[in-house]
Amino acid sequence: MKKIQAVYAAPHGHWVGDGFPVRSLLSYDRLGAAYLSPFLLLDRAGPHRFGPTRHSRGVAAHPHRGFETVTLVYQGALEHRDSAGHGGQIGEGDVQWMTAGAGIVHEEYHAPAFAKAGGILEMVQLWINLPARDKSAPPAYQTLLDGEIPRIPLPDGAGLLRVVAGRYRDRLGPARTFTPINVWDLGLVAGGHVRLEVPDGHTTLLVVLEGTVLVNGERIVRDESVVSFERQGDAFHLEANNDARLLLLSGEPIDEPVAGYGPFVMNHDAELQQAFADFHAGKFGSPRGA
Repeated sequence: MKKIQAVYAAPHGHWVGDGFPVRSLLSYDRLGAAYLSPFLLLDRAGPHRFGPTRHSRGVAAHPHRGFETVTLVYQGALEHRDSAGHGGQIGEGDVQWMTAGAGIVHEEYHAPAFAKAGGILEMVQLWINLPARDKSAPPAYQTLLDGEIPRIPLPDGAGLLRVVAGRYRDRLGPARTFTPINVWDLGLVAGGHVRLEVPDGHTTLLVVLEGTVLVNGERIVRDESVVSFERQGDAFHLEANNDARLLLLSGEPIDEPVAGYGPFVMNHDAELQQAFADFHAGKFGSPRGA
């Protein structure tokens, strides 16, 4: 059984652009990169109700290098465009998996129809580190639609699990990853309980987005909190006190130095300086082809 190592509550929120009111539930510069590896950051945006507008709320073009971003939409709809020529919209249940790799510039806005109608936006964005050998990988983009993500009913009617990445029992998620990673999106019903098996030695994090759960029969964890488990052990137990929405993240640690600043995550400070120089020299391109 994996033992609980720590439980973290979310800090105060902040805005990213004018479209994303977020709370950083995980952050490598706050909790320690080696401790979270291969995960770097997880922001929860909303739930927040936006009124109708003709203005495209969101965040303007900005760069990334050296990692991947994974965006899961629970409510609302987003539109994405990047300098590698990728783009599109994702809505409720969809996932956007973007590999920044050697360098990318992208922009994210509320989808036009959602902005025009208004409504509730709720999403999370996860940053996943890349090992040194893959930090120069070509930028890439995966659109994982809700219908393509396996849904597995949990035993005894406890709830439902979606496999975004990795494996749950005999079902594989559609995401392509550079290192062994599980990203599971879970919904538990009140009173539902489940034993989740994860690889021994993996960093394992349970993100409680909504509801209250009892972990390993010993610790009550409330919404907008993160449970970190010890790496030893291959399972833990959950029981939902009420309906709960959870994310389970597990991954093989990357045993390499981490140097990060703003939108870039590399291995050494010299690589960070090069990333800024390359971006300012226009080597990342533009999402609008300018």
